[in-house]
Amino acid sequence: MTNASSNVSQTNQSDLVGTWKFISYLRTDPETGKNTNIMGESPKGYLIYTREGRMMVIVVADNREAPKADEDRIALHKHMVAYSGRYTVNGGQVIHHVDVSWNPAWMGTDLVRFFKCEGNRLTITTAPTKYGTDNIEQVSTLTLQRVDK
Repeated sequence: MTNASSNVSQTNQSDLVGTWKFISYLRTDPETGKNTNIMGESPKGYLIYTREGRMMVIVVADNREAPKADEDRIALHKHMVAYSGRYTVNGGQVIHHVDVSWNPAWMGTDLVRFFKCEGNRLTITTAPTKYGTDNIEQVSTLTLQRVDK
């Protein structure tokens, strides 16, 4: 049986294993330096890394309301991120190998993230990427807190 992360530092992978609750989801425009809380001041969601090398994330905006019409469902979809797949760790990078996603364009892709664990706090940063409702190049910084058992 092959461990998906057998060529990876187990120390770094073990730092990630667990359930993490979103504290903030900040988007920075690399050209202007402008910061936006794209999921509001208190995003709702979790990021889970398992020992077996699987991950799952769902995060939604903090001000969501139940949809009343199709237009409301479209707006809800624009203010969420959800995907799952395997992951590997390479030093300060975690690569998400996406196999299912709310955004079909991400399925079958590898999303490279940079991470730092400090105690019960996890910070994940993306490389500059164009995505989101406005397709503007951005760097996302996710701050999460480990969930106690």
